[in-house]
Amino acid sequence: MAAVLAGCGLTGGSDDVTLRLVAADYGDSTANSSKKYWDQLVKAYEKDHPGVTVDVSVYSWNDVDAKVKAMVDAHKAPDMAQIGAYADYAAADLLYRAGDVLSIPVEADFVPQLADAGQVRGVQYGMPFASSTRLLFYNKTLFAKAGLTPPTTWAELAKDAKALKDEGVKYPYALPLGPEEAQAETLQWLLSGGGGYTQTVSSYSLDSAENVDTFNWLKNKLVGKGLTGPVAPGKLNRAAAFAAFAAGDVGMLNGHPSLMKTAESKGVKFGMVPMPGVAGPSKSSMGVADWMTAFKQNGHAEQIGDFLDFVYSEKNVLAFSHEYDLLPVTNSASQVMGTAKEDADLQPFLEELPLSESYPVGRTSWAKVSAEIKKRIGQAVTANGSPAEVLGELQTTATTLDAATGE
Repeated sequence: MAAVLAGCGLTGGSDDVTLRLVAADYGDSTANSSKKYWDQLVKAYEKDHPGVTVDVSVYSWNDVDAKVKAMVDAHKAPDMAQIGAYADYAAADLLYRAGDVLSIPVEADFVPQLADAGQVRGVQYGMPFASSTRLLFYNKTLFAKAGLTPPTTWAELAKDAKALKDEGVKYPYALPLGPEEAQAETLQWLLSGGGGYTQTVSSYSLDSAENVDTFNWLKNKLVGKGLTGPVAPGKLNRAAAFAAFAAGDVGMLNGHPSLMKTAESKGVKFGMVPMPGVAGPSKSSMGVADWMTAFKQNGHAEQIGDFLDFVYSEKNVLAFSHEYDLLPVTNSASQVMGTAKEDADLQPFLEELPLSESYPVGRTSWAKVSAEIKKRIGQAVTANGSPAEVLGELQTTATTLDAATGE
């Protein structure tokens, strides 16, 4: 075994290897930059692996995907990239399969929904790195003042929103369909209405009857009745909606774990419940994952695999999840978090993970389809907008993009 490892450059000597990793920054300040997380992790790894140097570059989420694309286009791909999408690289045969690099126990430890979401045509290329789900946040103070209980159905949500409006609440329900992250709010609502982006494996279903019904309800029962606040949903971004919630101006909105810390820091008392559905709590929640990828260009499969086995150890997955209020992507770390008292606030999100549905990130067309949803979906709920028309146009665009990518 020692001879094999020496040949791979894992024990030092003339075959020393430098691995290059490009990673996204999950921090919101220098104090909690992801660079600090990676620096500590790499230091611990290199201490026990003297033949391997890991060079990590951390970029903001605004830049990281473009940086990696530029490297790949220049034929200088990194060994690993922790980014938002992987399907284009997999389709171009630039990536190792997860099974080519990870040990069997580590590959088998991924949460099944996330492992499935990392597949292209049934083969896993995207390794989930961080995940989160969404819950309906509500302002306990505003609800108590209006004599309300948290909603479990759409009808109750609309009724609560009306009562909050009557109390003078600025945003009874904040509906961020602005270009920042409209694809997230959209999917959460589509799932709660029994639809989604893809109801079959082979194609998009953006204009399904369920999806059209959902947006008709949003347009007529929430937006049209003035229950979504002073900013048009198509111009309201998630960051602004979260800031308004933290300022005490929002009665209800869909949020992920990081909103807890923001709201607490501003003294907002809040509760969280599963997203309401047509006849009761939604049977499915939106789950989001970011991805680790391993590029083949430099041929370091053995070293990449050994390092990633370390990255995905229970201890390191939990450390990252705790630092950034995210959910673990492995079963082992999820089990620990699910029973730990200090993680009680994350457990409602953890419970949603097995029920979650992710974006169709395994489709090479998804990045462009997502961009079109961000640009156009807000129009569906305007006074002159037609949900059937907007969703129909998006479906046509998605089908065209699918055909262009050979899917």
